[in-house]
Amino acid sequence: MRNIEASVENYLEAMKEQGAAIAEVSEELEPSYEAARIIKQYDGQRIVVFNVRGYNWPFVSNLIANREVLYKALGASSDREAYTVLAKASSSPAQSFREEVFSEYFEHVGEDLSLLPALRFYDRDGGLYITSSMFVACREGVCNASIHRIMVSDDKSYAAVRVVPRHLYRMLREAGEKGLPVAVVIGTDPRVLLAASTSPPYGVFELGMAASMLGGLAVCRTPRYNLPVPCGASMIVEARLGPDRAREGPFVDLLQLYDDVRQEPILHVEGVYVNKMYKPYMHTILPGGYEHMILMGFPREAAIYEAVSRAVAHVVKVRLTPAGGMWLHAVVSIEKQHDGDGKSAGLAALAAHPSLKHVVVVDSDIDPDDPRQVEWAIATRLQADRGLVVIPAARGSTLDPSARDGLTYKLLVDATIPIHERGKYVRPTIGGRG
Repeated sequence: MRNIEASVENYLEAMKEQGAAIAEVSEELEPSYEAARIIKQYDGQRIVVFNVRGYNWPFVSNLIANREVLYKALGASSDREAYTVLAKASSSPAQSFREEVFSEYFEHVGEDLSLLPALRFYDRDGGLYITSSMFVACREGVCNASIHRIMVSDDKSYAAVRVVPRHLYRMLREAGEKGLPVAVVIGTDPRVLLAASTSPPYGVFELGMAASMLGGLAVCRTPRYNLPVPCGASMIVEARLGPDRAREGPFVDLLQLYDDVRQEPILHVEGVYVNKMYKPYMHTILPGGYEHMILMGFPREAAIYEAVSRAVAHVVKVRLTPAGGMWLHAVVSIEKQHDGDGKSAGLAALAAHPSLKHVVVVDSDIDPDDPRQVEWAIATRLQADRGLVVIPAARGSTLDPSARDGLTYKLLVDATIPIHERGKYVRPTIGGRG
């Protein structure tokens, strides 16, 4: 599905043509809680378009409403095809883009923080949040695109950005007291966000990966800092990030828990621009919702699939489970050919996704998407003395509230059948004609 300018409008039209379910809410919603309730109502089910009081542009959420919608966007009919699309984008990102003139696509609408499409989702939120914001920054010939939430204070006096210790953090630190010029992209084809959610090596530009999935990418250079952004984006915010800091949080994370309150860099807005070529949909992501989980988890799921495929002969399915935020828990089904394959698969999964805490390995007759089947396999096929592997004091996820000083005990559960005992574990089927 080509969308070279990466607009939400084009994406929605393509999804409609492919039969994706889209809900359109007619009434105007309040930015605090009411919009969040509507998004939650359709979470994991369908794309939802709505209007928010105080804003002149429509909002959209659940652009990746479920795995079926994601696979439509990727042009994939199976897990393996979807993982291959992402792997190809990661290994062979585009090295050039089609360049267009910024002023032909965007109009300047001001500099005020009240223009930013921020919502309040949960009762303890530290402020109003923009949750789909992709930051583009370039420094010394290296460009980076990554997603970072923006908290707008209740009195609209400041906006703070959660910057985790990765590539944008490195650029910000190197920029020192001058702060870091950034372009914030709000409202773009979710495949761009998927690329920005991966973790390629420093120096690999995520927009190049996006171009591979979109069939190319048209970029416009921002007027102040000459930063490349998708020409079809709904809103572009030019700003300087830091060096001063302010309170950010609480915020609900992937695990549907409140993250810590921190002192984070302030976003000094210098210009807000809205697309005039395409209808500007302001994309918002429900914190802890399915879209949040799939954007974060799917690239790691693909990495696990690739790593386990190198460790055992045949991987059937990999799932980072929703109850674990598509982050902490995985279930892997394999065609077991040798005793020990279950442990090899589990160790490969833990190595491929360092934040993974627990992994369950099952045989090919168990569907990782069905928690009852997985529990049945654990109940009937696991003996703790031979099937459990505990890895003590390993580096884990910063999101895990039970971790201590960033360290966690990881668990591998090998719930596969011993090769020489397969006759004991035949699952019954109802005979006769269906």
